[in-house]
Amino acid sequence: MVNINLIEFDTDIGKTKPENIIHTKNKCPFCDVEHLTNIIDTDGDIIFLKNKYNVVVGADQFVLIEGHECDIDMPDYTDEHMHRVIKLGLKHWKHLLNCGKYEEVLFFKNFGSMSGGTIRHPHMQLVGFPKLKSDLLFFPEEMHGIIIKELNGVEINVSNCPRIGFGEINIVPQKDADINTLADFIKIGVHYLTHYFRKNLTSYNIFFYHKGEQIYVKIIPRFATSPYFVGYNIRFLPNNIGRIADEISSIYFSEK
Repeated sequence: MVNINLIEFDTDIGKTKPENIIHTKNKCPFCDVEHLTNIIDTDGDIIFLKNKYNVVVGADQFVLIEGHECDIDMPDYTDEHMHRVIKLGLKHWKHLLNCGKYEEVLFFKNFGSMSGGTIRHPHMQLVGFPKLKSDLLFFPEEMHGIIIKELNGVEINVSNCPRIGFGEINIVPQKDADINTLADFIKIGVHYLTHYFRKNLTSYNIFFYHKGEQIYVKIIPRFATSPYFVGYNIRFLPNNIGRIADEISSIYFSEK
């Protein structure tokens, strides 16, 4: 057996999941707050709850609904709201990691039709696995890159060891770094990718990782994935990462 994480997916439950990214006229379940069940925690209109559609066999799935508005996303949030979203997500990620029930907990966001998501309403997901090979989830080298800015113990960079290939942005907070700055940098990364990086880019993922107490965040723009990667696990290192770093620096961090 090859050394991979191979997890069973329940296709019967998967068939029942709602979808409104492609079929935009379908009802949004996250807007129907009165009928949400298994709510665990809230912060205003931000809701953390157990996922109703547990398609990952043997795991526990959770959803962080980022707010009541369906047709906006992170670049549209006030800074204060963005801070609260990230703080609530980190709070429950760390709690699940430390509760003793799970060997690993994934924390990520799908957004857009190319991201693997099914619901347009902005949300993130947490998935707790009783058994999972943590050392196969990522390599710390993938969080290295051309540094754009370091502020309040948080670094933002353009990856020079991308997981797939193009325009990957890393945010690396040091221990006791300012969480608001971490949230600000995530918002900047998403805004850049959806407004400047590629015309009409509508899909991306955010992935949170950890090695002990050190956490990392990677934002990946999503489009049709290269067959080199899908078929052969070959990653591309684009030759414009320096230009991307300069552009982000100029747009978001230049002196006014």
